[in-house]
Amino acid sequence: MTKMASPRAFLLLPFLIFHALSQPESSIAPMEKTEQEALYMVIQGFVGQRWNGSDLYPDPCGWTQIQGVSCDLFDGLWYVTALSIGPILENSLECTEKSEFSPLLFQLKHLKALSIFDCFSSREQTSLPSSNWEKLAESLENLDLRSNQGLVGGIPANLGQLRNLQALVLVDNSLVGELPMELGNLIQLKRLMLSGNRFSGQIPASLCNNLSQLLILDLSRNSLTGSLPSSLCGLSSLLKLDLNSNRLHGSLPPGLGNLSHLTLLDLRNNSLSGVPSKSLVGMESLQVLLLSYNPWGGSLLEFEWKNLRNLTTLDLSHMGLEGTIPETIASLKRLRYLALDNNHLSGIVSSKLAALPSLTALYLNGNNLTGKLEFPERFYRRMGKRFASWNNPNLCCNAAAMATGSAPHGVAQCEQAQEPSTDGSSAKDGVDDRNPDQNSGLLTSPLFPASSISGFWWGIVVQEVMVMFLLVMLL
Repeated sequence: MTKMASPRAFLLLPFLIFHALSQPESSIAPMEKTEQEALYMVIQGFVGQRWNGSDLYPDPCGWTQIQGVSCDLFDGLWYVTALSIGPILENSLECTEKSEFSPLLFQLKHLKALSIFDCFSSREQTSLPSSNWEKLAESLENLDLRSNQGLVGGIPANLGQLRNLQALVLVDNSLVGELPMELGNLIQLKRLMLSGNRFSGQIPASLCNNLSQLLILDLSRNSLTGSLPSSLCGLSSLLKLDLNSNRLHGSLPPGLGNLSHLTLLDLRNNSLSGVPSKSLVGMESLQVLLLSYNPWGGSLLEFEWKNLRNLTTLDLSHMGLEGTIPETIASLKRLRYLALDNNHLSGIVSSKLAALPSLTALYLNGNNLTGKLEFPERFYRRMGKRFASWNNPNLCCNAAAMATGSAPHGVAQCEQAQEPSTDGSSAKDGVDDRNPDQNSGLLTSPLFPASSISGFWWGIVVQEVMVMFLLVMLL
């Protein structure tokens, strides 16, 4: 016998119909046919021909969304606005060994963001498309290609036509050649990150002339040569400047201090020289200053430390610095990391460094520092292995730190100065009842001075003398 439907089901029916009719148009909106086919072909170019998008994802912006694909409505139709390829999330689209850029990429006319991570293998190399980037000039805002060892060749000059681009990130690829001056046309750019490639040649001046909105400039870990262009000084909005591990030489531009908003300056591992102090005046926002492994030379006394009061990290190791460590460094109350190792620094180490409230690492090893380390034991315990002062031959540590085992590694104990006693003898010559060999102050004679015979043996000598005296009297 068939059961009758519950009266409650009929009561719910109007609400279900109302809910279905009230759904926004976006949940049932169609996707333009050419856009959909272009999306399938672009993804196939990266993940391989076996990927059948039309069967797996018949509605790629609707109920069968593709991981890494974002869409938006334009005139009632779905269009792709973001495409991310590579093993980023668990269900992300992963590339085949023969990945390539499909020409249909440039038909995605509303594409705002393109990200390709760890896709192009070194066994099957490919290069960036040399043309058609102008077709994405109105839409593309973010181009991010990272960790693609098989991505070779240079940066096409045609990229300079992406006038709305805000982020150009080409990091840890195998790109080569000189940086095209056309990159200076990307006037909306806020992030330019080209680190970890094989770029060569000089930094083009045009790169900085028009990029007034640039916040991050990272050209590190390449083979760039020449000196720093003075046009860098005009990037007044810059927050981060990273040029480490290149082949740059010469001195810093005098106007570099005009970058008053800069929080990080990394120039490590280059061949820069000269006195950088005047170039750093005005960088009051600077928090991280990394200049190590450059043949600067000169003295720390030439730096205007009082103007860098926001510093948290300071690395000046392997710079050929000479002279003493100025006490003004101890005025940098926010300093957490200080590396002055492997220079030619001399003189004593100020105990005021131990009073820096935030300091967690201090490296002074490999210099010519002298005198006694006057840091308290609690400082050594707090720092542990993050304090290094070895390879300073004339530097020593007090006995108290040695006794508690908190003394720094590789530093000898200071020699104890002998204090004269009231009777003119040294302190170590005092009487100690526990040692029979201590001098005794009993009897002295021109024949056996007390200063040359111990108290224990002096008694034996006295006995022998008395015996000889008695024998003489009896005779």
